[in-house]
Amino acid sequence: MIIFVNQINIKIWKMPQFEQNLFFKVPEPTLRRLPWYLAYAQLVLKDGESFLSSTQIAKNIAVDASMVAKDLSYVHISGRTRVGYDVKELVDVLENFLGFTNSHNAFLFGVGSLGGALMHDNGLAQFGLEIVAGFDVKYELSGTSINHIPIHHIDRFVELQEQTGINIGILTVPVDKAQAVAETMVEGGIQAIWNFTPYRIRVPENVVVQNTSIYAHLAVMFNRLNAIKESEKNNKK
Repeated sequence: MIIFVNQINIKIWKMPQFEQNLFFKVPEPTLRRLPWYLAYAQLVLKDGESFLSSTQIAKNIAVDASMVAKDLSYVHISGRTRVGYDVKELVDVLENFLGFTNSHNAFLFGVGSLGGALMHDNGLAQFGLEIVAGFDVKYELSGTSINHIPIHHIDRFVELQEQTGINIGILTVPVDKAQAVAETMVEGGIQAIWNFTPYRIRVPENVVVQNTSIYAHLAVMFNRLNAIKESEKNNKK
């Protein structure tokens, strides 16, 4: 549905009622911590340990032990009293729960320096993500490839999406193009967007968006660093 305000086109997304009531059972903070637990459990497994307690996990990841136990309750694994969790089972359960054992194909939109770097990153496949094609508005990039991944003009997106059924998109375009490209992605069948731009894109409620702005993280790091420097300066007075 399009409405017109002062001759500017504004797109209003309208969703069915059941989509508006979509409910995710696992809290997002828990989902952010589970990969930390997995990474630590994998290290412990490589060291030959058989069991791992929530206290050990908490100590090495710097979170509260009760939080670890609560987080792991969402993945339906329970530890043994005074023994802890079976490490191999914990790794298997977490990998399956997080979707890292399945292969998820994705399209990448915006083959600039960041997009190209992600296409070069073979490590994504270890976590279940395969970038199978990149799209860009630059015609000179069409027909080329990065890391054996083909690059197409954005005009071919809908055609290739219909052929493959891929519903995951990675957004690495310039900030002023983020919303427009996100709308193109959604209209073309993308249901999950990994957004690397600092722009908070607006999409229907039934489209999953994960924002990963390296610039926002830089801002936090610089702010914290400046606070430490200021504190040290004041202490010297």
